[in-house]
Amino acid sequence: MSGEELSREKVGAVKKNVKIAISGKSGCGNTTITSLTAERLGLRFINFTFRNLARENNMPLEEVLHLAEIDDYWDKTVDRRQIEAALSDDERGCVLGSRLAIWLLKDADLKVYLKGDTDVRTRRLMAREGGSFEEVAAFTKERDTRDHARYLRLYNIDNDDYAFADLIIDTNLYTPDEIVSQIINWYRIYAGLTVPQAR
Repeated sequence: MSGEELSREKVGAVKKNVKIAISGKSGCGNTTITSLTAERLGLRFINFTFRNLARENNMPLEEVLHLAEIDDYWDKTVDRRQIEAALSDDERGCVLGSRLAIWLLKDADLKVYLKGDTDVRTRRLMAREGGSFEEVAAFTKERDTRDHARYLRLYNIDNDDYAFADLIIDTNLYTPDEIVSQIINWYRIYAGLTVPQAR
């Protein structure tokens, strides 16, 4: 059975309120992969980020990122709203995509980490937001450093330590559709819809 053939009715019959958590640094395709996975499995799509807060407050993303460095409100608001949405009593289940989803959504049924080289991530961000390679690369590296320090301080979470994830995917090697197919295949194994092949 292919990922496309996985019916929403069959998913719902196996387990209600399934939770899938997907994490990765900027430029790894978190939003795209989370959205496609949710759509293909018929689950809710949750991806509330600093970008959403910036839009809600009519502020540039860079300003929100700067404020997050000096005021824990921004991180904690994003994280709280994500987890509240994921833990809501909704039988459709959800796919939560965020920097810390696999750490904060502790009871997730499947935890997926998306990794990618800085250069590849930089080119993806350039395609989405513009700017020169040098500028975007510098901003991306600086953001990675700031995020890492902040997560350690706020939650004692090292977001470079993701070995515990159920599935780690190198986004340099696959298209979004291929990544989603891998996630769905692992979901099917978890949900008992197929039997893993012997290695």
